[in-house]
Amino acid sequence: MIRPGNPVPDVSDPQKQSERSPHGQPRPDAEDAPRQPSAAERARTLVEGNSSPALVIPGLTPAPATPLVPLRHSAGPTGDIFLLFPRDSPAVRAVRAAAGDEAAAVLEITDVAPVAVRHRIRGRARVAGWLTAVPGASFEPGAELLRLEVGEISLDDLWGAGLVDPDEFADAAADPLAVHEADILQHLAAAHADEVAALCTLVSGAGRCTTGAVPVALDRFGLRVRFHSEDGAFDARFDFRAPVRGLQDAQQAMRELFAAARED
Repeated sequence: MIRPGNPVPDVSDPQKQSERSPHGQPRPDAEDAPRQPSAAERARTLVEGNSSPALVIPGLTPAPATPLVPLRHSAGPTGDIFLLFPRDSPAVRAVRAAAGDEAAAVLEITDVAPVAVRHRIRGRARVAGWLTAVPGASFEPGAELLRLEVGEISLDDLWGAGLVDPDEFADAAADPLAVHEADILQHLAAAHADEVAALCTLVSGAGRCTTGAVPVALDRFGLRVRFHSEDGAFDARFDFRAPVRGLQDAQQAMRELFAAARED
């Protein structure tokens, strides 16, 4: 996973020290407030928001010619993941062949940035567990609902890599901006490129930002931008003053970031 390092801002000026967080943007209201989504929240967001998760069933014969992508999928309140497959899918046949036993399976999820940028893969998650049928819950003609009981979750994303506790995954909620993230990032890249590039003034090494900037990730806590220069690329994270709860809050938070860059 490519994780360009975050630059350290210039906070040598006492006035700037009082107004800026250690990340170079307006200081959040509560200093002890969380500044990033937890690993469990990020995993839940990936599972619920990704449109093309692929199911892998070890030892499945014959091996599928194409990835096993469900028609629909969702995570339940207890952390189980529900997958809707066509009734003639190899996944459904594997569960039937288990004859009441659980079939081992892994759900693989790849998170790709919705904007054009180098190193577009932002994260990967693997959810390993046991697959069973959900009797009488097809929801669609010719389809069958399967349940993946979660046993282990691994996450490798822009924040780092590690395991996620299944109980914490069950208790977590997807980020409220996940459904809007792609539209917002694409809008920022297309209509506010100059303002996004100007955010580089809020971090050290502003002179390196000479060849462009791309917004690559957004959550309720802040915005991540990838800056490009002749020496390469680096990411900078810009915290919102307070966690946002929806689209209108996010729009206001972005206006505050852009205003801070203009005043710098």
